[in-house]
Amino acid sequence: MESLRIVFSDKQQVEVKKEQFDSTLKGEELLCRAICSLVSTGTELQCLRGVFDSGTNWANWVQYPFYPGYCMVAEVLEVGADVQGIRQGDRVFAEVSHASCFKIKAARAFLLPEEIASEQAVWINLAKTTQLGARRAELQLGESVGVIGLGLLGQLVTRYLHLSGAKTLFAIDPAADRMRFLPQMPGIRPLCMDVVSAHEEIDKATRGEMLDVVFDVTGHPSVLAQATRLVKRMGRIILLGDTATPSQQGIGRNVVSDSLSIQGIHAGMDYKTWNHPRMAELFLTFAGQGRMDTSNLVTHRYSPMDAVQAYELLVANRTSAMGVLFDWASLDRAK
Repeated sequence: MESLRIVFSDKQQVEVKKEQFDSTLKGEELLCRAICSLVSTGTELQCLRGVFDSGTNWANWVQYPFYPGYCMVAEVLEVGADVQGIRQGDRVFAEVSHASCFKIKAARAFLLPEEIASEQAVWINLAKTTQLGARRAELQLGESVGVIGLGLLGQLVTRYLHLSGAKTLFAIDPAADRMRFLPQMPGIRPLCMDVVSAHEEIDKATRGEMLDVVFDVTGHPSVLAQATRLVKRMGRIILLGDTATPSQQGIGRNVVSDSLSIQGIHAGMDYKTWNHPRMAELFLTFAGQGRMDTSNLVTHRYSPMDAVQAYELLVANRTSAMGVLFDWASLDRAK
């Protein structure tokens, strides 16, 4: 069977290729056709850039040719003989790369309810990642929080933290374009500035108390040291962005003297009793209730045939875009 796939053939090189694969199903497999997939802009651009310290998760993971993407909604075309609970014609979420057709084990596919639109469900993976971040912080009702970096993960974790009972949430990013995507909710305070400038603003706003928790969602090696200056003694810093060049990353001068806690969290983890299916179900529940609205986050829709242009836009000016979707169903409409 033929599949159209987006591939980074080398550093800074994007191609759209037709590739053959064996569509014969084993007992517990599904054959699927893509409906839409979401570009994880921070991760995928780092993979395309190809600049990593040796020995890091990035260097071990990204080998060219590299097939980007892990946020896919698809229609089930066929089911293996041993598959239960999923039928032909169902929609599923799958953690697979950008491709028009693919096989996947049924255990790795998440069945979607009819009432959830595909463009909502395509956020599941990033929503799980940001849930993990919010859970890692173990936020207490009424604590003050900062979020540095308002890309996809920053936008989602801001929403989760507001739902979790943050008293005041400072949303920090120097890109003015990103401020318009923040939910207009009491307690969320946009700071359109870099993290160094935000220190003075937060110092004034908190009367010198500073914050209980700060999330560094940037993945930029220079931010962590500045983030540690925004929290009070015994404060927590959550690393939700993983730098590809930790050799350039410092932790700051006050981590030990202020007894700070720096905590990482990776998308592949479960957290205590919360596994990935439970977190996906919670996100879809919140989405259905209107408490996790991602509708305003989609800024660009592309045919997969225009993938080169999509990544060129992001490389040229990533802050001009938020949610970038590949509309795989458009390939059928064009026939």
